[in-house]
Amino acid sequence: MFTGIIHKTARVFSISRTSAGRRLILDAPWTDHVLGESTAINGTCLTVAAILDEESSPTRSALAYDVIPETIQKTNLDSLKPGDIVHIERSLRVGDPVDGHFVQGHVDGVGRLMEQITTGGEWRMRIEIPPALATYFIPKGSIAIDGVSLTLASVQPGFFDVALIPTTLELTRLGTHSIGYAFNLECDSMAKTIVSYLERIRPEVDHGGSENRKRV
Repeated sequence: MFTGIIHKTARVFSISRTSAGRRLILDAPWTDHVLGESTAINGTCLTVAAILDEESSPTRSALAYDVIPETIQKTNLDSLKPGDIVHIERSLRVGDPVDGHFVQGHVDGVGRLMEQITTGGEWRMRIEIPPALATYFIPKGSIAIDGVSLTLASVQPGFFDVALIPTTLELTRLGTHSIGYAFNLECDSMAKTIVSYLERIRPEVDHGGSENRKRV
């Protein structure tokens, strides 16, 4: 579990093909990483598979992750190249503040950057909504974009807008991407739970609701 509040970024050393998918190696931003811990890389929950010595890293170490085919298919991790900078967040611990929203690190899909809008000192991004995820987008609801917790400023058919404050622009890479960049999107888990529940009970409500109410 994460909060979507990004304090650190990490540089990609390498990403290579393996028999299991991909091996991703990054800078280790902290000095106390442990084998098997969970971190979110661009919003994707991954397990530290190895901790390597790396003299060029600020902490003199690097983190290795194994990325399986399903993750490759649903996220933008396969497009990474050596030298790219990614968002990294450690998992939430008991007592940590929840300044964003609960983020699971389970990416639902990718949405491409359609437009960057800067007017009156405001910076907005317009991002496409994957059709399969459209029911989860609620105006003023929460969304994780490459792991960053943001509020949906507006929702329109086929796209949504988010507004970026100066702190977000400074601490993250969201404002540096070109049109067409594919962001990892994780919809709010509460919205997904409610929609899923309503979809499951809809046949019962439509076809048996009146009869059940009479018995009550």
